[in-house]
Amino acid sequence: MGKIVIDPVTRIEGHLKIEAVVDNGVVKEARSSGMMYRGLENILLGRDPRDAARIMQRICGVCPTSHGLSATFALDEAYGVNGNIPANGRILRNLIQGANYVQSHILHFYQLAALDYVDVTAVADYNGSDPTLKKVKEFISRGHLGPFLPRYEGDYRLSKEENRAAVAHYVEALNLRRLAHEALAVFGGKMPHNMSIVAGGVTAEPTVDKIANYLWKIEQLCDFIDHRYLPDVLMVARRYSDYFGIGGGCKQFMSFGVFDLDHHPDLTKRKRWLPQGIVGADLRLRPVDPNQITEQVENSWYRDTGPVHPYDGSTEPDRDKAGAYSWCKSPRYAGEVMEVGPLARMLAAYAAGHAEVQGQVNGVLGQFSAGPEALFSVLGRHAARAIECKLVAQKLKQWVLELQPGQPVCAEYQLDVNNRGMGLHEAPRGALGHWIVVEDGKTKNYQAVVPTTWNMGPADAKGVPGPVEQSLIGTRVRDEQNPFELVRIVRSYDPCLSCAVHVITPKGRDLGRFVVAPE
Repeated sequence: MGKIVIDPVTRIEGHLKIEAVVDNGVVKEARSSGMMYRGLENILLGRDPRDAARIMQRICGVCPTSHGLSATFALDEAYGVNGNIPANGRILRNLIQGANYVQSHILHFYQLAALDYVDVTAVADYNGSDPTLKKVKEFISRGHLGPFLPRYEGDYRLSKEENRAAVAHYVEALNLRRLAHEALAVFGGKMPHNMSIVAGGVTAEPTVDKIANYLWKIEQLCDFIDHRYLPDVLMVARRYSDYFGIGGGCKQFMSFGVFDLDHHPDLTKRKRWLPQGIVGADLRLRPVDPNQITEQVENSWYRDTGPVHPYDGSTEPDRDKAGAYSWCKSPRYAGEVMEVGPLARMLAAYAAGHAEVQGQVNGVLGQFSAGPEALFSVLGRHAARAIECKLVAQKLKQWVLELQPGQPVCAEYQLDVNNRGMGLHEAPRGALGHWIVVEDGKTKNYQAVVPTTWNMGPADAKGVPGPVEQSLIGTRVRDEQNPFELVRIVRSYDPCLSCAVHVITPKGRDLGRFVVAPE
């Protein structure tokens, strides 16, 4: 029996440590540790509540839009305008968030996860005329493999031609991700940390030239998704089909729903293009009750509070807490572990009878003669993310043409309130909630429960591991000196520890350590 420690896990956002106890090549125990503390919620205390839409975007530079929107949904309720958002404001919020989805999914597959399957060195002896591959060959010939490390060699299965095509698409994806940022900035003003989303709607005015500019950029992104991204995911799936049976996890999924289609003041009743719900292995959709959401800190470096609802939560660090091993908390729904993310959204939509989602999911599964149960896996998460990217990009082309230049974009409201508000939303990485309590026009309490906290959180007070820990347990590791199976599982969740732990102290840290040690 030995212990594998990967610290930090690279090609993710933030600092994550994974520990796995391995017996006869099989993971028996696993720990997921967020190794940063930030405390951004505490920065908001005593401030103007409207600051949340700006400050909370600083949680993460990859998905700031999602935090800005979740904060804004909470402010909408606190200020009493959550049922009065103008149609233009609703559509523009969707367009801003949708562009962020597209860039995030492209980034995850190509720049973060694909290198677990693609052998970049296949370009080393390239003698063709493709200028992109020639540049990559020159780059790596100088020993500059940094962006492509660590490689976890030992299980590269693509042919040389497939590897070369994937490398070319890796470079192309960098430009397409930039294009998605530019599309967001058309209505958001800039990226990261857009300035347009505010309580009551947005500040951007739709004009014909902006609509045309946005549409032109999305058209290019749709072409890349259809002819590069989705085919590349399917190519990897064919070569690594065994990963449809690896990394299943807790098999309980939750989505808060995303992309508003109406202005219902109750977020649990608001019609959204991708629906809200909880789904298990039986693919039956159940409603979400936000009152059932709690956070535990039994194994987290925070002052003990017991399971508490976010409205009553706090973020008080306790680095010397005995037994704790993560800066992530342990969110639970009705005391149960939930996986969140694109897979949860696609499963919720599939179970709800969403025709577009069902068509795409069945089409992909049909290529592998597989049923929906195959989605509970590493490849299932990648496939769900690619399918969602395609569907969202296509929908953006429709929504941008629904804008009405000259019509209102924001509702008016009174600032001096005593109220509270909840913002339930979906970041690219999954279910995201912001909760604010306002007294005398100032922020009294603020809590954010984010996707990676749900997925990467530690075991709870009952000893039940979090989703990624459950995904690792039972995994067979071929070579304990080269545990590529483990990082493939972790990266399939697209973890963002910057979000999950909400200023890092390097004192006493052992950075970059990777060991296999006897227990």
